[in-house]
Amino acid sequence: MRDTPAGTARVASPGRRSVLTFAFGVGAGLTLARLVAAQDDAARRARPQPDDRFAYAAGERKGRVVTLADLSPGGPPLTAYPMDPGTGVVRNDSRLNQVLLVRLDPRALDRDTSARAADGVVAYSAVCTHTGCDAWDWQPASGTVKCPCHFSEFDLRAGARVLNGPAPRRLPALPVKIADGLPLVAAGFVGRPGFDGEGVNAARHPGADGIIHEAMSRHP
Repeated sequence: MRDTPAGTARVASPGRRSVLTFAFGVGAGLTLARLVAAQDDAARRARPQPDDRFAYAAGERKGRVVTLADLSPGGPPLTAYPMDPGTGVVRNDSRLNQVLLVRLDPRALDRDTSARAADGVVAYSAVCTHTGCDAWDWQPASGTVKCPCHFSEFDLRAGARVLNGPAPRRLPALPVKIADGLPLVAAGFVGRPGFDGEGVNAARHPGADGIIHEAMSRHP
């Protein structure tokens, strides 16, 4: 085997170049895949962003975009997650992103609620502020929802203020707007989504839409 003359560089064979190119491509592809996955994870965890759409949280339509036509005047509420309009990523990695969407008579809304509504559509955190239940009993005559875990009742026509029960605070509101026949997020939550109770157990309850939802209930 002859030595390479001084002053010359050894050139990799075509086969070796192919192997190196393939290895580099695989490495770059894996890095890009990890980056995309990390970005998707961050998007799924993020709180609702302006212009997000809403996607059904459960049932046969899970993941489908909620339209204005899906929201029957007078309810019942739908449970949805925000969805990034550009990527289609549903922000469902946090249970606290669940949203109650309901269409009420605009004339029945108080001033603050009306300012955050669009065509009577209002949105609130779907997680009870007491111990974190996320199933609801709809009471159309009063425009209220009642938590079946400990019977806290919230007035959706008046900023989801607490009417009865142990909940310490109202459900955080999510301002909405309407564009192209779709309800969209107009701004972030007004207030902190989540609950304040301690010592909770997982439970399951039928929601107002007939769907079984995961809920949280206090230890006996």
